[in-house]
Amino acid sequence: MFVIDTALERRHREGNPIRVAMVGAGYMGKAIALELATAISGMSLVAISNRTLSRAEQAYTEAGIDSVDSVQTVHELEEAVAKGRCAITDDPILLCQAENIEAVIDATAEIEFGAHVAMQAIAYGKHVILMNAELDATLGPILKVYADRAGVVITYTDGDEPGVAMNLYRFLKTVGYQPLLMGQIKGLLDRYRNPDTQHDFAEKHKQKPAMVASFADGSKLSLESTIMANATGFKVGRRGMFGPPCAHVKDVLSHFSLDQLSQDGGWVDFVLGAEPGTGAFVVGYNDHPVKREYMRYFKMGDGPMYVFYTPYHLAHLQLPLSVARAVLFHDATIAPLAGSVCDTVTVAKRNLKGGEALDGMGGFTCYGVIDNYEISQAENLLPMALSQGCRLKRDIPQDQPIAYTDVELPTGRLCDKLRAEQNAYFAQSTTGAIV
Repeated sequence: MFVIDTALERRHREGNPIRVAMVGAGYMGKAIALELATAISGMSLVAISNRTLSRAEQAYTEAGIDSVDSVQTVHELEEAVAKGRCAITDDPILLCQAENIEAVIDATAEIEFGAHVAMQAIAYGKHVILMNAELDATLGPILKVYADRAGVVITYTDGDEPGVAMNLYRFLKTVGYQPLLMGQIKGLLDRYRNPDTQHDFAEKHKQKPAMVASFADGSKLSLESTIMANATGFKVGRRGMFGPPCAHVKDVLSHFSLDQLSQDGGWVDFVLGAEPGTGAFVVGYNDHPVKREYMRYFKMGDGPMYVFYTPYHLAHLQLPLSVARAVLFHDATIAPLAGSVCDTVTVAKRNLKGGEALDGMGGFTCYGVIDNYEISQAENLLPMALSQGCRLKRDIPQDQPIAYTDVELPTGRLCDKLRAEQNAYFAQSTTGAIV
């Protein structure tokens, strides 16, 4: 953080702010726009793309920017940026193609749409900062292959739990503590929540009911845990994780033993209902006797396992830090190490009938749970983020995982093509067939 602020101040003094564009002007997109426009020195949100153009304009207006240029071509966008004006468009590919834009933020939650944007941004040499957990958890490994080839960074964001946890993970490794468990503090988990049950809460907080339902039913939790797993090599102890109820996050130590956590080199999991109520944690291990004395003195416990946690996650405030890290230091906040380690698979939320179409994240038909990738592959399970629009070939009972053989995929989706490419690439690369 304290390197980032100095580097951003330098860009500000030089009159050369990081020029960043954003796709998506929903609940979080508007909050990010407000932060970038009012608080972040050395960075400028030069363009917003949204399908409904008025929402993009509204995001700027609420951030105190009343005059924007509506653009329809790359030339018009580049000209607006060169003149120091903010631009809006309903074509996200323009943001990817404009030469005077350095980074693109994906503030959507749509995997097919996001896949097109990410691939175009990478192809045109843009760093990509994701708030799209569906995309990262499902296609992050292959997107990173493309980004590495292009010499750009693709990263999930700081401020959402995976980024917050990864900051703790990297800190612990730096100071000589072995991370063994990482996860988030979850307030509620009910696999059967849906847009109807979450309608009033969503309306109160100006969010979409399906999005809120995806938080409550654990689908988003599983995607975010998958992102953590793929970035660290950590696995899960069982399908869906354990999620022990705890009075405080520190109580997690009473639910996981050193032998358990060591057997796979570390796990991702979560705690339920624990104080401080939100945020992320990492359990670190160090058995040096003198270091244990110091940790006891500093009220960290008897060891040799210690809980480190951050009691908040504020993506709209912290995402600009991920932009700066990518652009200025070529550093990803959190990105896959290689291929998938875990996967978020699709499970029937109720008894489903053959012929029904699955309605995806936070819907009425299914929820997502995390499992180890080798198990999801062995059982040929359908990734949750790819489920929307799939049509069932047969009846599926409640709480049964849904396999690829159970559905007809929508035709022509880029996300399915990339998923198949990802599976093949890393299956071959582990045998040395691909360099």
